[in-house]
Amino acid sequence: MLKWFPNSATGASGDNLLVLDLPRYFKELPPLDESVSYLYGWLAGYFAADGCVATDGTVMLNSADRDDLEFVRQVCTRLGIGTFGITTQLREGFPGREPSELHRVHFVNDDLTDDFFLIDQHRERFISNEKKFARRGWVVQSVEATDRVEEVFCAEVEDGHAFTLEDNILTGNCFGCGEGGDVISFVMKVDALSFGEAVERLADKFGVQLRREEGDARDERPKGPSKSRLIEAHKEAQLYYAEQLATADALTARQFLSERGFDQSVAEHFGIGFAPREGEALFKHLRAKAFSQEELVAAGLVAVGRSAYDRFRGRLLWPIRDATGDTIGFGARRIFEDDRIEAKYLNTSETAIYKKSHVLYGLDLARREIARSSQAVIVEGYTDVMACHLAGVTTAVATCGTAFGDDHSRVLRRFLNDHEEFRGEVIFTFDGDSAGQKAALKAFGGDQNFVSQTYVAVEPSGMDPCDLRIKEGDAAVRELVARRVPLYRFVLANVVSKYDLDRADGRVDALREAARLVSSIRDKSKVDAFSRELAGMIGIDIEEARREVRRAANRPAAKPEPQRSSAAAPAAEEAKPAAPALPVPDPRDPRFALERETLKLVLQHPMAIGRTTTEIGGNDFTHPTYRAVWELVAAAGGPVKGASDPTWGSRLRESATDPTVASTVSALGVEPLRTAKQPDASYVALHVFKLLELTAMRRIADLKSKLQRTNPVEHATEYNRMFGELAALEQHRRTLRERTVSAQ
Repeated sequence: MLKWFPNSATGASGDNLLVLDLPRYFKELPPLDESVSYLYGWLAGYFAADGCVATDGTVMLNSADRDDLEFVRQVCTRLGIGTFGITTQLREGFPGREPSELHRVHFVNDDLTDDFFLIDQHRERFISNEKKFARRGWVVQSVEATDRVEEVFCAEVEDGHAFTLEDNILTGNCFGCGEGGDVISFVMKVDALSFGEAVERLADKFGVQLRREEGDARDERPKGPSKSRLIEAHKEAQLYYAEQLATADALTARQFLSERGFDQSVAEHFGIGFAPREGEALFKHLRAKAFSQEELVAAGLVAVGRSAYDRFRGRLLWPIRDATGDTIGFGARRIFEDDRIEAKYLNTSETAIYKKSHVLYGLDLARREIARSSQAVIVEGYTDVMACHLAGVTTAVATCGTAFGDDHSRVLRRFLNDHEEFRGEVIFTFDGDSAGQKAALKAFGGDQNFVSQTYVAVEPSGMDPCDLRIKEGDAAVRELVARRVPLYRFVLANVVSKYDLDRADGRVDALREAARLVSSIRDKSKVDAFSRELAGMIGIDIEEARREVRRAANRPAAKPEPQRSSAAAPAAEEAKPAAPALPVPDPRDPRFALERETLKLVLQHPMAIGRTTTEIGGNDFTHPTYRAVWELVAAAGGPVKGASDPTWGSRLRESATDPTVASTVSALGVEPLRTAKQPDASYVALHVFKLLELTAMRRIADLKSKLQRTNPVEHATEYNRMFGELAALEQHRRTLRERTVSAQ
């Protein structure tokens, strides 16, 4: 290090080496908006200087300055590295000095990798020891009263919103999004379970016997073994199958893996195994482990005919795990020509612990990177997941013998940070054939399940990720994902491509079919953007596309149009369809929380907000109803007109022509603000500047998208103009961020 800092020198304090007179900037904290790689390097260096890996593998960082550790936690949040709360201890001072505080933060080991540790001793301890302080498997054993108050930050809300744990765990509500609940609701949301399923899972886990009132047939507890026993049986089965992969009988299975570029270490990483061709091998093995026949049948591992037999025989097996890493089922691939079951793949039948609509293969391995990058790649098979992970696309997951559906979306959203605007990406990989296009249409139908942007990655030659990796290497797989295109554009392009757009009737037919697709979108805020895209694809005027989309929305889907006389037909064609009613906004939706709070200030405290809102316009509100409320305010002369008008709220409500807008004005006029204090200028400015910054970010995202689609050589003038506009927008966003920080 000294060669870079010639004015510095070294000293010693006992066994410690000291570097003296380093430049001031060397110890300054980096800006949080630095690149991820820079922050990761800074954190690794800071940890090498002041961190500690205990002999038991625990990773911690100490500091006499609590603010430094608070900053470290913010950096970790940006990098997707979990940390536990900061603890404080008193340490004895040197003789004649008062005791002083020492603060400590522990890192979540699951979120760290070997290359994070720059000091060999740190790395060796981390690798060789059992990892303490890992989230997986942690449960609350007891709750005891202490004098310490812990502040818990909500994963759904940015900028430090928090609630305090008092009296019990998870009884408080987040100030930012209102989320809260008890342990049952927590398990329901985390594992996407119904109330009954969550109660049963907790009861099975902790050995609590459930009793139901007589005559209650609605929620009768299924009879059979506990879920914990089924999971334990699968754990033993997976270990057994993995051992069998090394036997002589599994040569064909190993050749199958080798031909696809998967060696022994890869098989071990993914837990792949082999089911012996003998009909009772697993059954006998598990019976020797004290599992009953009833338990093995309920687990889906064994079936019963004339006698009990293994459900999977002579097949290559992939363990299907839930997000916590527990094996709950298997996917079995046919590898022998004389296999009497013709199906290429067999999957575990649905059991008490395995529901294929709730399971994503590879999620246990991908969940950390999905959360860190806010990206998920959906592929079609087990080998495709393996190929993607080995190629560096470690966010890949796959469904298990079924199409990607709404339940899969709910499972994935938990790990995707799907509440964060402009960040998330869900990328589907489909074949280019008709089956792939059908799958894309189905995925498009569930597109509105995500806040994140949805994309499609299609290999032009039709190869799946596994074949692509074999023939062209890892870089080709990464390039496939990088070449993604928006899902809606892919689907609309497929629909439009079926028609001859050089013919007038072809353009009409293409418009009608595509308009039906656009009108079916549940998120109506996207309809106009898709209509514009459709107009560009077909080569028609935007207003023509909008009119057809409106007609499709008001046209009955299943019933044929009644016969009309020729005289009545023109009148029907000229009838203008009624505009769709505005949606009622959900007050708990975190995506629009900032817009809602700003409008509450405008309606309830027009004097406080005053002229601060002069920069706000209708485009700053993304929810159509909130935008309509603001337009009412603007039409009435803005908040300054309401500062001295006691009838301000009622006057706005009466001017609304839409009942949804009128009721929303009423609700916003009485709903409490998210502050216990009287809103001052700083509180008002904070919301206004944040709202403007989000608008700037949307404009930047749109402009970057246009730049990516513009050829800088063929359209140099347009490209340079947009680039200059982007630079100006970035400067505007930075100014707004500085004003936001000043208002805090």
